[in-house]
Amino acid sequence: MKKTLAALVAAATIAGSLAATPASAQRGLGAAVAGGLIGGAIVGGAIASQRPAYGGPVYVEEAPPCRWVRQRVWDDYNQVWRFRRVEVCN
Repeated sequence: MKKTLAALVAAATIAGSLAATPASAQRGLGAAVAGGLIGGAIVGGAIASQRPAYGGPVYVEEAPPCRWVRQRVWDDYNQVWRFRRVEVCN
């Protein structure tokens, strides 16, 4: 609802500033600048008054740390059992 209202206000401000200014490059520049500043202030205020996109604080259970474990592995090349270190995380 707020976004729709802000978009309508912005469109009305831009349309009003374009309709009120003449097409001459010699006059009306001050009115166009003033209209742009006012429109920017309205749109900026509407955006700034909205809630942030992220939610509130959330409890996250801390994961247990990883540990190194010796693992027995069969070596096909030498035909023997070997041990290697493997990181295990839960």
